[in-house]
This record gives sequence, structure tokens and C-alpha cells, in this order.
Amino acid sequence: MAGCRPVNRSRSSSRSAEHGFASSWRSAQEGFTLIELLVSLFIFGLLASAGVMLLRGSVDTQAAVRTHLDALADTQRGISTLDADLSQAVVRISRLREGTSAPAFFGRHAQQSEPLMQFVRGGWSNPANQRHPSIQRVEYWWRDGKIERVSYPQVDGAKATEPAILFDHVMDVKVRYRSPKGDWLDIWATEPNKLPVAVEFVVTRAGGPALTLNFLVGPAVGQREDQKLPSADGDTDEGLGNGA
Repeated sequence: MAGCRPVNRSRSSSRSAEHGFASSWRSAQEGFTLIELLVSLFIFGLLASAGVMLLRGSVDTQAAVRTHLDALADTQRGISTLDADLSQAVVRISRLREGTSAPAFFGRHAQQSEPLMQFVRGGWSNPANQRHPSIQRVEYWWRDGKIERVSYPQVDGAKATEPAILFDHVMDVKVRYRSPKGDWLDIWATEPNKLPVAVEFVVTRAGGPALTLNFLVGPAVGQREDQKLPSADGDTDEGLGNGA
């Protein structure tokens, strides 16, 4: 058209560069600068590190939850075993392998040289139809930081089986035995044919609070509310129950 003058592209590009504007044609030809690459790599490294930290935190959380659930399951198994044994305790004087007689129930304060409790329980199931009686003599030990259950294939004069671990990492154990009068005793060795009404376990494990467990023993299981024994101060004990 008349009156139009051609545009000097080199002069326009120079002016754009002087004012801080890069030409798209020039950027496409020259690519990214070193600073732009370093910034990009830095941002990518930050994102990758954050992703790794999130993944590691998720894995650690899952492992902690699994460990806690396993410990909780072990505790529940131990409580169930104690409950099953004590709730089915029977009055049966047994004979040790040495030939001496053992009372129906003998309990002592926590020590590692002798069992915490030894008694005879009924209701021994026999799913495989093996030849063994329906009653069983059991002992509970605290040794090497573990509470173990030891059983005998025969009530009189038999050799103990391998112990089963109920609780591990046990730092301290306190055991008390409740008499029919409502008194809590540290040792139960009154009469050979008498059972305590209840047993209290206070188990302290490493890294956790003390766990208090109350179990009714033998004939005391299933008694009605109006048959609950008074405590030492004359009040009815409402906190007594298996596994409480």
C-alpha cells in the first residue's frame, strides 16, 4: 500500500532485548538457560524429597499400627487364657512329681524363683480324643521378663510341658488374692481345699502403663449382683469381674 514503510525487524528485536523482552523465535532457537535448568532441577528435587518423606511416613505408620495391633492381640490372648483357667478352677489336691502334695490353690507374691500360682482347673477340652483327664494342673511363672503358663498332661506326678508365653517385656508384677471375707492377701496358703474368690494381676510392661486385671475364681464365677462379697471397707465391690 502507498505510504507504508517496511519494518526493520533487527532494530525491533534489539529494542525488545534492551527492554528485557526476549523474542519467541530466539528462545526457541537457544533453549533454556543454565539458571533455568538449575531452578527446575531444584524444584524437582524438592518435590521428590517430599514424596519420599510422605511414603516413608506412611510405611512407618503402618508398621507402628501393625506392631500395636500384634501387642494388643497378644494381650487379649493372655487375658483369655487367665480367664479360662481361673474361672474353671476346681478343688483338687494334687501330687507333685517329687511325691509331695500340693493344695488345691497356692498363690504367692511375685518372684522369679517359684510360680506365682498353681492350681487345678476343669473343662480341659479334648478335640483330638486323646487319652487325658478332663482336669489339668497349671502353673503361672514370671521369669526372664515373661509371664509363662506351664501345664501338666496328668494331674499327679507328671512332667511339665514346654511353657507358653502370655506376656513379654514384663518389668513388674503384683498379685493379690481375695478371701471370702473381702480381704486382699499377698499370699494364698490358708487351707489346702480352699480357693480364693478372686485374683488381681497388675502387670507393668516396658514402655506402657500398668495393666490391672481382676479375675473371679471357680465357684465365684456367675454369682448374682446381690451375692457380691463386701470389700474390706464394707462396700460392695463393683469392679470385680473376669478380665476387668
